[in-house]
Amino acid sequence: MTDKIIQKASEMFMTLGFKSVTMDDIAHEMGISKKTIYTHFNNKETIIAVVTDAIFEIISKDIDCICSQNKNPIEELYDIKKRVIDHMRNEKTSPWHQLQKYYPSIHGNIKRRQFSFMQECVLKNLNRGLEQKLYRDNIDVQFVSRIYFKGLTGIKEEDLFPLSMFSGDTLYEMYLEYHLRGIVTPEGRKILNQLIKSNQN
Repeated sequence: MTDKIIQKASEMFMTLGFKSVTMDDIAHEMGISKKTIYTHFNNKETIIAVVTDAIFEIISKDIDCICSQNKNPIEELYDIKKRVIDHMRNEKTSPWHQLQKYYPSIHGNIKRRQFSFMQECVLKNLNRGLEQKLYRDNIDVQFVSRIYFKGLTGIKEEDLFPLSMFSGDTLYEMYLEYHLRGIVTPEGRKILNQLIKSNQN
C-alpha cells in the first residue's frame, strides 16, 4: 500500500502541484480512507519528502544510463534533456515552484542532492568535451558547471519564466543551446547545429 500511495501522490503532485493536492484528494483518488494513508505516513510533508526523493532517484538513474552510453558530450546533453522533458510532460502547473514556496526545507534538501549529482555529471561531460576538442580549451570547468546548474534551476522560477510565456520543454531547449553555444569549438558547433536541425525536423 505504501508504494501505491507514493505512486498516486507522485502523479497528482506532478500534475497539480505540491500545495494544491491534499491528503483528502489522494485518499479520494485511491478510493481509500485518509486514515489508511496516515497509517503509512505521519503527514503530507512526509509524503512529499518521499515522493521528491523517489523522483530524484528515477531521473538520476536515467541520466546515469545515458552517460554510460559514451556518446559525444553534446549529444549526451541533448539525450539528457529529452529524458528530463519526458518526466515533465504531465506538469500542468509549476510543482517545483510550489515546493520551493511552501516546503522550503524539502526543496533545499533536494536541490543540494541535485547539485551534488549534477556537478559530477557535468564536470565529466565538460572534461570529455575538452578531450574531444568539442569544447573550448580556455573554459573554467568549475565555473561552467556551476553556472549551468544555476541557470537550469533558475529557469524553473515561475516569477521570472511564467508558464504563460514559456513552456517547460521550450525553456530547457533554449537554455541548453544557450549553454552550449558559449563553450563549443567550431567542430562542436557543427554537431550542435545538426542536433538542433534534427530536433526541428
